[in-house]
Amino acid sequence: MSDAAAAGARPDDMPPWPQRIGFIAAVFGMFMAILDIQIVASSLNEIQSGLSASEDQISWVQTSYLIAEIVMIPLSGLLMRILSTRVAFTLSCAGFTLASLGCALAGSIEQLIVLRAIQGFAGGAMIPITQAVSFSIFPRRVMGSVQAVIGMVVTMAPSVGPTVGGFVTESLSWHWLFLANVIPGVLVCWAAWTFLDIDKADHGLAKRLDLIGLGLIAVFLGSLEFVLEEGPGDDWFASDLILITTLVCVLAGIWFFARTLRHDHPIVDLHAFANRNFAIGAGMGFIIGIALYGLVYLMPLFFGYVRGYSSLQIGQVMFVTGLTMFCCAPLVGQLSNRLDLRVLLFFGLLLVGIGTMMNANLTVESGFWQFCLPQIVRGMGLIMCIIPASRIALGTLPANEVGNASGLFNVMRNLGGAMGLALLDTVRDVREDFHWNQLIPAIDAGREVVGTEIAKYEAMLAGSVPDAHQAAIGMLVQRVMQQAQVLAFNDIFLWMGMIYLVSVPLVFLLRRLSA
Repeated sequence: MSDAAAAGARPDDMPPWPQRIGFIAAVFGMFMAILDIQIVASSLNEIQSGLSASEDQISWVQTSYLIAEIVMIPLSGLLMRILSTRVAFTLSCAGFTLASLGCALAGSIEQLIVLRAIQGFAGGAMIPITQAVSFSIFPRRVMGSVQAVIGMVVTMAPSVGPTVGGFVTESLSWHWLFLANVIPGVLVCWAAWTFLDIDKADHGLAKRLDLIGLGLIAVFLGSLEFVLEEGPGDDWFASDLILITTLVCVLAGIWFFARTLRHDHPIVDLHAFANRNFAIGAGMGFIIGIALYGLVYLMPLFFGYVRGYSSLQIGQVMFVTGLTMFCCAPLVGQLSNRLDLRVLLFFGLLLVGIGTMMNANLTVESGFWQFCLPQIVRGMGLIMCIIPASRIALGTLPANEVGNASGLFNVMRNLGGAMGLALLDTVRDVREDFHWNQLIPAIDAGREVVGTEIAKYEAMLAGSVPDAHQAAIGMLVQRVMQQAQVLAFNDIFLWMGMIYLVSVPLVFLLRRLSA
């Protein structure tokens, strides 16, 4: 079945202007929901100070949002069928807006964590609903441009999140990270309610709701996200909590899949994976998520730990990726209407892989210009992956399956990001230890070059510290640690790039979409 068939009742005609306005509002709501994943990343220290939180507690400001969001995303299709698209989106946006206001007014870290979970759960539905709307109301001939807009939002929001967050916090206060959502949220709610009337509710589905399946998917995805978020910091299975949560995740997952595949009215319909294009497209979404969220996480780590950049300086470097995607999205959108989508995906994966491996030779002096060209290459590749991947995955499904499948597709992308972050943290720790053990034997005071460096530091520190010799050795050890960190980052960029190059042959398993 073609994209036109997936477009539903309007295979040839453009939707009326009210529906277009409703779609624009939905895109803006999706942007807010994705932006808020990363917007607090560069302001956690300020939030921690403002609410007198501990280091363990502050990490939950992000973790609670991610866990709640990933639970809601696959439920969005069912929510659309029970309530209608208009009601489901409006309720989601209203909940997100009210929770944002609550976050700004939170008086304790416990309140903020609970409200962030509510914010993530409510906002999570806006992401797949927007994508489902695009396939429901627009004809195939403009789908390239429509998916280009969605692609820009999906890729730019996490890229600019830390930059926007750092700027807002430095200019105003961390409270405005959440207050900034209130007025746009109210406007989006009004526009969605007024203009997004595209289908009817089926309240009878609520009577057949599989409550056990609902509980199982919440426990399964919530515990999985928790393990992936907290595992690296707790040394994985050395922690009893991580071990127990993993067992709960596995048991809940087995029960959920067994029940869902046999149930007459499952909470999430997994039969979309029987469609080869959707299954491979969703797998591509998982792989894309590793780069989309992993690189946004990895680059600030390098500039923060190795170069000591501020959040604003980091944002200025990372802006290159967002700008590249913004400029390339319209062109890629047009090309996707004219070229075989598999060709775009092929070159997209290739560019992401090459662009990532271009940063595998970093030094302690690497800065903006060493990341500029690789970011341009990666940005072009990412937008060439995201637009075709979503069209390939959803474009061959019947219209009545798009809402459910859109939720599954977005869950796969978010899980890719979560798993990528967990692996990045683990690999970074392992490779830092490896390179440290390789380098530290060279720090032998008997070597002339080492003795010269220690003497230089002693002369510089003389009179300012009690023991200049020990302080000099400490500075030399710090330099070695910095070199070990850089080498670990080089390994990660190399291996991440190889993941994308190895994924390129999967493109040949996809069926071509008919015109």
